[in-house]
Amino acid sequence: MPQQHDCHHSPDFCLSSYDFDLPEAQIAQHPPSERGTSRLMQMPRHGTGLPSHHSFQDLPALLPEGALLVANNSRVLQARLLGQRDTGGKVEFLLLTPLPLLLRSAQSGGGWQRAEGEGLVRCGGRIRDGEELVFGGRISVTVLGSGAFGLRRVRLAWQGELADAFTATGHLPLPPYIRRPDGAEDAGRYQTIYARSDKNGSVAAPTAGLHFTPQIRTALTEAGFGWAEVTLYVGYGTFSPVRCEDIRQHHMHREYIEVPGATVAAIRQARAEKRPIVAVGTTSARSLEGVVEQCGELQAFVGWTDIFLYPGRPIRVIDGLLTNFHLPGSSLLMLVSALTGRERLLAAYAEAVREGYRFFSYGDAMLVS
Repeated sequence: MPQQHDCHHSPDFCLSSYDFDLPEAQIAQHPPSERGTSRLMQMPRHGTGLPSHHSFQDLPALLPEGALLVANNSRVLQARLLGQRDTGGKVEFLLLTPLPLLLRSAQSGGGWQRAEGEGLVRCGGRIRDGEELVFGGRISVTVLGSGAFGLRRVRLAWQGELADAFTATGHLPLPPYIRRPDGAEDAGRYQTIYARSDKNGSVAAPTAGLHFTPQIRTALTEAGFGWAEVTLYVGYGTFSPVRCEDIRQHHMHREYIEVPGATVAAIRQARAEKRPIVAVGTTSARSLEGVVEQCGELQAFVGWTDIFLYPGRPIRVIDGLLTNFHLPGSSLLMLVSALTGRERLLAAYAEAVREGYRFFSYGDAMLVS
């Protein structure tokens, strides 16, 4: 029998303790008119200091001296395909396997490349195993079987470069709380300016990075701040709600990460010089902390992480975090609470609601340092 926990002895472990009131009107449906003009709440990680209110362009003046920023350079793929079944009915497919894994196992034949992966299929009727779904002239998806949480095992077939085929045919998979189709503005604004074309395959943006402009990056460099990068291919599970009332029973979705040796070296040097490590986004934080959880120390790593951080779990690498404002009851809210303490974070969120901050992917930012 698994051990039963009474989470109410410690509210930090209760899902209901991570709820807060958020007016629908404060969920950002569009990016700000200009990148980098969002608001920025600065919150001390420790102590009793109160949040302060700024513009994101003030970031260089707010970061701790000499900080090393670690950002996620993954690129969002147009991973949502719309097509028709052979019955004539509409069908939608969302690819969830990172492109590097597909390309690594791809086999060629007859002018096409093929590889097996995972995705979500949505349509009006029942999908049969073995059914082929065609999306334009360059991509087809054959359903091989069903997995947990609605996942489908599939075989993709494509012509030319896989990323180009998705770019030509697919749509950006905007988060479910953005209640509109993707449009022309999203093609640029739902990518960070430092997203790398060879790191294509996320199904959601690492949204804390959406605020950076070339001018802000230059100002950070001139002010003596370091910059290093990791890759986490953001999975659709980032939007999966925590459903267990005792959050310790929640099983985190796994995501594919790459932490290069150069980033490890930069972090070790910053540590030796007593300069703080500030993760740009929860995905960067999970990449670094996930490696230490699996390997016992920070080292170069390529593989999967399913780390779940919440109050009481140790934070071993990062000293600060730049992040957006997150959903009630989400694993992301719990991660930030692991840094600040739940009650202090929820008090800051209540102030953000009162002050009219914009929430979620296209919303405003928070610096915990």
